[in-house]
Amino acid sequence: MQYRLNVNGADHNVEVDPDTPLLWVLRDAMNLKGTKYGCGSGLCGACTVHVDGAPVRACMTEISSLGTKKVTTIEGIGTTAVGKRVQEAWLKIDVMQCGYCQPGQIMEATALLAKTPKPSDAEITDAMGSHLCRCGTYTRIRAAIKLAAEG
Repeated sequence: MQYRLNVNGADHNVEVDPDTPLLWVLRDAMNLKGTKYGCGSGLCGACTVHVDGAPVRACMTEISSLGTKKVTTIEGIGTTAVGKRVQEAWLKIDVMQCGYCQPGQIMEATALLAKTPKPSDAEITDAMGSHLCRCGTYTRIRAAIKLAAEG
């Protein structure tokens, strides 16, 4: 079946089955490899993207559920003011180790700051708590979110 998607501000046509996860449409049909496959069950957050500005797990989102909603991936998040600040803070704090989970972490952090510009520690913990990092960069992630919140 053919679907028209708006991803990172551009329209794309893709031919996939209705139950195809958004993750595979992005990675395989659109060659946007920044969104990562982690657990495949929506538990680790590595595949987080934005759908109409809200963070969602791309591995659990069927393409047929999107309709005309706009999708933003790690490749497009830097075009938003908040996303750019988050990416700059990530680099300044040197958050990444292996980097595998970082696209999903950045997407979640950007959604948090877009909704709550000056989050408390509890709000950061609540927003980021469902993202797993096997390298244990949680302290630096929190510091980067606070730096990005300073503007």
